[in-house]
Amino acid sequence: MLGPNVGQLFILCCACAVATAAPGILDGGYGGLSYGSLGSLGLGLGHSIAAAPVAVAAPVIKTYAAPVVKAVAAPVVQAEPIDPNPAYSYAYGVADPSTGDQKEAKETLQNGVVHGSYSLVEPDGHVRKVTYTADKINGFNAVVERSGASHAAPVAIAAHAPVALAAPVAVAAPVAKLSLGSIGHPWR
Repeated sequence: MLGPNVGQLFILCCACAVATAAPGILDGGYGGLSYGSLGSLGLGLGHSIAAAPVAVAAPVIKTYAAPVVKAVAAPVVQAEPIDPNPAYSYAYGVADPSTGDQKEAKETLQNGVVHGSYSLVEPDGHVRKVTYTADKINGFNAVVERSGASHAAPVAIAAHAPVALAAPVAVAAPVAKLSLGSIGHPWR
C-alpha cells in the first residue's frame, strides 16, 4: 500500500495540472497560484508560487494614408451646330479602254432632296443609265434607260509569258503485295 505522502503528492499534481490547464480556477484570477489554500486540505504546504510574468508583443497596427483625390474638371462638351439644311455633291467616273470598263456616278443633296444618276456599259454593249430622286415625302424613285447597240464589250486579253515545263518525275518501284493470310477479306 502506498504511503500517506504519495496520496498528497497525487492531489498536488492534479491541482497543478488543473491550474496550468485553466488558470484562474484555483486563485480566482490569472495571478500567481497559491498553495496556501491547499494547506487546509492537509497537504502541509504553506508556500506561494508566483507565475512568471509573460511578455506579450503588442499587436502591430498598420496605418494607411487616405488616398489623395484630385478634383479634375470634366471637359466641357459642346454640341456641334446642326445644319438645318445640309447639302453635298459628288461625282466620279471610270473609262478604261484596255478593260472596256466604263461607268460614272453623281449625286447631290439640296433642300432635303437627293438627285443622282449612275451609268455603266453592260457586257452586251448596251449603256444602262439610272436617274433617281429621293426625299422624305415621295421616297426613292428611279428611271432606268437602256441605249446603244447590242455588241460585245471589248475585253482585253493579257499576254502570258511562256510556261516552263517541269522535269519528268521519277516513279518508284512497285511495292510487294501484302498477303492477309486466311482472314478472308474480299479485296485480297
